[in-house]
Amino acid sequence: MLYNARLDRALHALAEPTRRAMVERLCCGSTSVSELARPFDMTLAAVVQHLQVLERSGLVRTEKVGRTRMCHLKAAGLTALEQWLAARRRLWERRLDRLGDYLEEKS
Repeated sequence: MLYNARLDRALHALAEPTRRAMVERLCCGSTSVSELARPFDMTLAAVVQHLQVLERSGLVRTEKVGRTRMCHLKAAGLTALEQWLAARRRLWERRLDRLGDYLEEKS
């Protein structure tokens, strides 16, 4: 159940385009909340709400450094999602292989 909850939180967080863009930006390195907010046409409060969703999902970590709140990508947070996708890929590859074998037999 924990695995599914972690996966659900990650998928929920990444379902929103702004949060996906934030994760993409954090792939390049850690940054401050204000710097992360710069390209988005929204209030800082809205950006913080998005960050809270990303933090609850385990994809992002924030910390206060002096007067600045820094955002860091947590690569381990992507593990559940990566494992789930890999399992789906293996399943479909086996199915397509069986379909290919079947079609070869029929021709």
